[in-house]
Amino acid sequence: MNKKGSVSQTKVYINGQSIPKEEASLSIYDHGFLYGDGVFEGIRAYNGKVFKLDEHLDRLYGSAHAIMIEMPIPKPELRSAILGLLRDNGLQSAYIRVSVSRGVGLGLDPKNIHNPTVIVMTDSLSLYPQSMYTDGLIVSTVPTRIPPPHVIDPRIKSLGKYLNNIQAKLEANRVGAGEGLMLTVDGYVAEATGDNIFLIRGDKLITPPPYIGILMGITRNTVIDLARRAGIEVVESVFTLYDVYTADECFLTGTAAEVIPVAEVDGRKIGDGKPGTITRQLMADFRKETETVGVAY
Repeated sequence: MNKKGSVSQTKVYINGQSIPKEEASLSIYDHGFLYGDGVFEGIRAYNGKVFKLDEHLDRLYGSAHAIMIEMPIPKPELRSAILGLLRDNGLQSAYIRVSVSRGVGLGLDPKNIHNPTVIVMTDSLSLYPQSMYTDGLIVSTVPTRIPPPHVIDPRIKSLGKYLNNIQAKLEANRVGAGEGLMLTVDGYVAEATGDNIFLIRGDKLITPPPYIGILMGITRNTVIDLARRAGIEVVESVFTLYDVYTADECFLTGTAAEVIPVAEVDGRKIGDGKPGTITRQLMADFRKETETVGVAY
């Protein structure tokens, strides 16, 4: 539905053009399809404003540069395209997916591929049911470990890396967990399949440091800023499952998930098994932030 309540044809952006999604196509020789050779971003819009758009675009262009994909359009042009697509689709609140592949060409070697594919899609997205925000997630530790930083740099949000996360999500689904918790190869707690993790112990907010191989989440960074504004001490430190099991509170953060409390991990209740005071405060603070911060379209 558009803003006037009439049915509209959903459009997508592909390589400079906004076209109906039914007409969108991708070459079977696209390197992203063949090898997962590309980068992406998930972005949220709230009430006619895109949240942290410039931060997401900075990360997208940084990821592309790191794997030597030369973006075919300047950042301001892609920024305008995203805002224009949201207007075209009449969406006041939406999930925005931006994907960039190296381009079209058969064979692993990227040296002769110089025609990147840039795609933007917009749609509604509800990652978890509302009950999980009020009651908390059930989380299970999964066997699949995160790649260490010397294998895949976690600051590169790459297409191919996420097969690892999908494998972990399959493992969580198999045991009926709302989310899967992933460890490093050394056994330290790293992140969930699509979210960063935070613990609360006493009056401190604790989250894993980037150097162990986690994604530098934009929602993660926002929550750290919100906590510090509220006078909560934030500590980036390695920790183990014991620290999770015995934490006073626990929650996850991500662009799609936002801030979601964790009630139980591996059969152990976290605190009293209900969303805690600091978690609820940060959930409310994050919601206010999304209402006041953003790029209007």
